[in-house]
Amino acid sequence: MSEYHEPVLLKESIDNLIGDINGIYVDVTFGGGGHSKEILNRLGPDAKLIVFDQDNEAKANVIKDDRLIYVDSNFRHIYRYWKWLDVQKVDGILADLGVSSHQFDAAYRGFSYRFDADLDMRMNEDAPKTAAVVLATYDAVELQDVFSKYGELRNAKTLARQIETMRRSGRMLSTSNDLNKLLDDMYIGDKMKYYSQVYQALRIEVNDEMGALSDMLEGSLKIMEKDAKFVIISYHSLEDRMVKKFLKSGNAEGKLEKDAYGRSLSEIKMDKKMILPTEEEQDLNVRSRSAKMRVGVKL
Repeated sequence: MSEYHEPVLLKESIDNLIGDINGIYVDVTFGGGGHSKEILNRLGPDAKLIVFDQDNEAKANVIKDDRLIYVDSNFRHIYRYWKWLDVQKVDGILADLGVSSHQFDAAYRGFSYRFDADLDMRMNEDAPKTAAVVLATYDAVELQDVFSKYGELRNAKTLARQIETMRRSGRMLSTSNDLNKLLDDMYIGDKMKYYSQVYQALRIEVNDEMGALSDMLEGSLKIMEKDAKFVIISYHSLEDRMVKKFLKSGNAEGKLEKDAYGRSLSEIKMDKKMILPTEEEQDLNVRSRSAKMRVGVKL
């Protein structure tokens, strides 16, 4: 499991998640099963743990435990599956929003600029849209929107126009090597940071990550028991922004609704300040350095 993904903020997240040891919990980002394994270690014999993952390769990590229910689906469908499973409201939900180390390190998945591979980037390998498809079919305005919104690139417009110009001349961006050659002439500021921002933007678009996050947050709120904990670990500012808005307002847009007396109608509140990995963890696991954990409690 550790080769698949080293669980970030493991002790801190599980400490905050579990109240009733015989309750019902959900891990919406199963991945290598690191967090789920620790949850099960802490739970009693009558507990249930429901886990979600849309990546076919995650199935190989399923833990043999009668208390575990594996759902082969994008976590955006959490409310639909909760109704289908016909279980009681849950006592805690954990979401580790990071792309797994396995996905970054498996060259053929096309998530990283470090390897020459097809520009895939699909978390669900059965989905039709790859990063290559985005680069081949989006017009300059659409590409600019992707690079600006999800990569926060300062030259998003210039990059988008260059990609469209290349396409018109018959040059397609099919592999990471193709894209990297273009970025070699386009980057501004730190080269590796720029590459990361471009690949992040494409990955978010391919997987509709922000839309899925919004659906998961709002669906999760519907299935949580009173006083249930919502523990969310994010890795970039776009995710953390949405999570923070949700925990303050009860919706992904951050619109705080109030009653006639000016009292908040939100069904959730921020439980603690943002929690960061210790320096020791950051030294041991480089990919934990950008992690931010927030905790909410259902009212």
